[in-house]
Amino acid sequence: MRRASSCGSTAVSALETSTKCRMVDPESEVPPLPPRYRFRDLLLGDQGWQNDDRVQVEFYMNENTFKERLKLFFIKNQRSSLRIRLFNFSLKLLSCFLYICRVLLDDLSQEHECKELIRACSGQNYTPAEIDWSPIIWVNRSLPLWGLQVSVALISLFETMLLSYLSYKGNIWEQVLRIPFLLEIINAIPFIITIFWPTLRNLFIPVFLNCWLAKHALENMINDLHRAIQRTQSAMFNQVLILISTLLCLIFTCICGIQHLERAGNKLTLFDSLYFCIVTFSTVGFGDVTPKIWPSKLLVVIMICVALVVLPIQFEQLAYLWMERQKSGGNYSRHRAQTEKHVVLCVSSLKIDLLMDFLNEFYAHPRLQDYYVVILCPAEMDAQVRRILQIPMWSQRVIYLQGSALKDQDLLRAKMDDAEACFILSSRCEVDRTAADHQTILRAWAVKDFAPNCPLYVQILKPENKFHIKFADHVVCEEEFKYAMLALNCICPATSTLITLLVHTSRGQEGQQSPEQWQKMYGRCSGNEVYHINLEESVFFAEYEGKSFTYASFHAHKKFGVCLIGVRREDNKNILLNPGPRYIMSSSDICFYINITKEENSAFKKQEQHRKNHHIRSFYHGPSRLPVHSIIASMGTVAIDLQDTGCRSSAGTSLTLPSESGKAGRRPSIAPVLEVADSSALHTCDLLSDQSEDETTPSDEEVSNGLEYLKGYPPYSPYIGSSPTFCHLLHEKVPFCCLRLDKGCQHNYYEDAKAYGFKNKIIIVAAETAGNGLYNFIVPLRAYYRPKKELNPIVLLLDNPLDDLLRCGVTFAANMVVVDKESTMSAEEDYMADAKTIVNVQTLFRLFSSLSIITELTHPANMRFMQFRAKDCYSLALSKLEKKEREKGSNLAFMFRLPFAAGRVFSISMLDTLLYQSFVKDYMISITRLLLGLDTTPGSGFLCSMKITEDDLWIRTYARLYQKLCSSTGDIPIGIYRTESQKLTMSESREMASQSQISISVEEWEDTKDNKEQFNYRSNHRNSTSSDQSDHPLLRRKSMQWARRLSRKVPKHSTKTAEKISQQRMNLYRRSERQELAELVKNRMKHLGLSTAGYDEMNDHQNTLSYILINPSPDTRLELNDVVYLIRPDPLSYVPNTSSSRKNSFCNTTGQDTREETQL
Repeated sequence: MRRASSCGSTAVSALETSTKCRMVDPESEVPPLPPRYRFRDLLLGDQGWQNDDRVQVEFYMNENTFKERLKLFFIKNQRSSLRIRLFNFSLKLLSCFLYICRVLLDDLSQEHECKELIRACSGQNYTPAEIDWSPIIWVNRSLPLWGLQVSVALISLFETMLLSYLSYKGNIWEQVLRIPFLLEIINAIPFIITIFWPTLRNLFIPVFLNCWLAKHALENMINDLHRAIQRTQSAMFNQVLILISTLLCLIFTCICGIQHLERAGNKLTLFDSLYFCIVTFSTVGFGDVTPKIWPSKLLVVIMICVALVVLPIQFEQLAYLWMERQKSGGNYSRHRAQTEKHVVLCVSSLKIDLLMDFLNEFYAHPRLQDYYVVILCPAEMDAQVRRILQIPMWSQRVIYLQGSALKDQDLLRAKMDDAEACFILSSRCEVDRTAADHQTILRAWAVKDFAPNCPLYVQILKPENKFHIKFADHVVCEEEFKYAMLALNCICPATSTLITLLVHTSRGQEGQQSPEQWQKMYGRCSGNEVYHINLEESVFFAEYEGKSFTYASFHAHKKFGVCLIGVRREDNKNILLNPGPRYIMSSSDICFYINITKEENSAFKKQEQHRKNHHIRSFYHGPSRLPVHSIIASMGTVAIDLQDTGCRSSAGTSLTLPSESGKAGRRPSIAPVLEVADSSALHTCDLLSDQSEDETTPSDEEVSNGLEYLKGYPPYSPYIGSSPTFCHLLHEKVPFCCLRLDKGCQHNYYEDAKAYGFKNKIIIVAAETAGNGLYNFIVPLRAYYRPKKELNPIVLLLDNPLDDLLRCGVTFAANMVVVDKESTMSAEEDYMADAKTIVNVQTLFRLFSSLSIITELTHPANMRFMQFRAKDCYSLALSKLEKKEREKGSNLAFMFRLPFAAGRVFSISMLDTLLYQSFVKDYMISITRLLLGLDTTPGSGFLCSMKITEDDLWIRTYARLYQKLCSSTGDIPIGIYRTESQKLTMSESREMASQSQISISVEEWEDTKDNKEQFNYRSNHRNSTSSDQSDHPLLRRKSMQWARRLSRKVPKHSTKTAEKISQQRMNLYRRSERQELAELVKNRMKHLGLSTAGYDEMNDHQNTLSYILINPSPDTRLELNDVVYLIRPDPLSYVPNTSSSRKNSFCNTTGQDTREETQL
């Protein structure tokens, strides 16, 4: 009753509580906290929740049964299963060992004597044909040995029955009829029977068959071992192990079987049986040991048949796996990875050119000779690549693995976590370059996830994908460098050739056997590279500690012939190119210099010894070489006359010529380079002095055109790839309609480039699409250190038919840049990827011969087709020279091609070596980006050029020019771009003379003035005529008639004369063809309403060649029209803090609002 009343009271109270809860506002109701958050429940436990209706659920109850626990221990668990397999394998080997012991302890002679005595007593006669089966059925087995064999049999049978029970799946016959189970029954059951029937203790039991069970246990053990250690061993290893174990089991079975059966015959020992089996299986068959009874003969037949069936199958599988391993490449062993150094090259498809460029550049450095290269590629090895890798020089160094960088197993095969570096290259021949970048990004992520400490060297194609791999140690974006080099080629000629030669490893031996002087100089200078050294450890620069940078650069070049171009502070990661005369060298500075070889590989001789040895020649043996004493006299650092050392005027192109008002007969001298810059005597560059006037007082032309520039940061997306660069910008964004050059709008009515009246010549960019890479083309051309009066208009031509070319002003353009077409990069033949670009450039070259065309190709080998002339003797000679250099193993065999040497063509694949070199020279990418203007560092200089005019020839030598620049503007010269006329052979000169005579005779109707101009033009080795000839179609017909007349008058017996006349006819035909093309262009221009005044169809440069001299010797004589490459100091580093006008002009452009409103 008390319980009932208590329960009733509890129910009433609960009802009242529930009624009160219904009356409370639901919004003010607060649910109770769970027990784990209440202090009372923490002290008392969860007593208030004991009446809860929750049910506890236990999972994986099926694994709690006794059978599942046994299965987990014996089968499922990898480590415990491995132990069981190892125990089973040991048990089978022990049983085979006990059988051998029983055979060795068996005494056949005593048993044979006993049996002969029994036969003699019984009076039976023995015939050899009869078989005594008792030695075969019964054996002598000692009691201890029997006990051991019975114990082994009991354990083996128990284990077999247990494993069969655990692996039972419903079909008992499948378990019983397995060969391992039957063999276990045959070997174990008879021993167990002998326990209960002692008279059968000496019964023969074929225990040697346990070798097959041991083989089966070994296979299972290897599989469990691979699972336990989480390592996928090659299938080749498993197959070799199975083959060896099968062969051993066959031999062991045959040995034991023959020995036991011959107990009734020859009574062979184990060694005799082994000898017989080896002789028989090797098909030698001496015949000295043979079986005597038919059971042993039958066993031999059976074993031979089994061997003929089993072994070929095993060998076939082994051969197949071997071929597959040859395709996949196998593994790079862990021992080699820990004891030897290696790098991994990850590519999507491996071509022979890519492989040879990598190997030649990588192994060009002496300290990398002991490195191994592991190539990881998902594609099967190409036939050409296979032949290359079979060469002994590469077969011992290069290991090819077929696999994917996205699989950890393949990365483990390549031992990526132990690699010194990983190079990930993109496939530039893909149609979708964005998709190729996506694959590269995934590879980089996979390698970084697998081996976080492995340095990454990644090549990317498009700049908008670059920010995905910012974590990589070194990144080279193809379109960044490509467009930057194309842009600088328009300002500094042949910048692409300069950069290409700097990033290639060479000893400067190219062209040294050539008879032409320019090829010797050009080839020798191509061996210059960029090196680095600590100042306090350097012989070159240690004495200049505490001196200015320009002083150290000039005197190092004067004394050692090295060109110091940049430094890096110990506490700063930024490299400064030519920081200027205000920079003071410190002992901890890292110096970057250009030289033939690095200082560590150089030997030094004193100046006195150099003077005594007159037979020692300088690096460049040319006609411009001067005696050493003359150079020293002309380069003396103590100047007698201190003339004006002001910098070059922006309007002029010549250096300041010292006045000769004092003494007319004295040679001009150059001011010395000061050890420490004097701020009062230091003259800043024209980029500051002239630009300040331009900013404060804009010219009348700018005001009339409405063009007002300011300096600031252009608006760009963060993923473009370039660092923020100070540029010339417009105050207001130009409407999009005004950007169409061929269509007028409401703001202007111009429809062609000529109508705009540009002051400077335009730069035309012919591209397939307006991609993000064009940003890197525009920025260097609009950089803040370029004078505003020298800015060239840029015209983007997305399609290039003849009409659009003429409208955009191709006839008066300074340069035309042709970008390689991405749509043609997927050609079936790799080298055909440049076909469309080459043919288009050749068409432009034929139509506009005076146009400076700059283009980029995919394959360097295709550069020989640029400006192709099939019957040009000089081009054929250069082709032979290129083949000779390639046979010598040169990495720069293409350097003597005239378009490349002149900087009119380059291949972006040449910059692959930049990524490879960065493994040894980690600063090369940074220096290249600074030279190309892709990166701007405060205080770092920039690349520019100056042209040597007649007013500058008083300087005479490159060393005096070095001193003049260092003492005046602080510029550092690094090379010369030289243009000279081709030297014709004697036969070519005669043909030119005869051609000139024919031209004059045909053109007798022209006035005398034109004839004199033609003669002067021919004297300069230029094969051209006046542009007015194209207006007379009659001239072309007269030329052809004259050529036919000459051909009819040729004597048949004169071979040389016939060849001369045929050459003359070809020249006349070529001239007529050029005139026809010129007539086509002019007619089209007239049809479009364009003026033909600026079109000069005959003004080409076929008889001129241009080349680069990087860091020439100090005694190199300057020539007219030489272009000198300069690293000019940063103009902003000269700006004083008190300059209010310039400070305002810069500060007004650094705000975020201004960046968004300005436009290039």
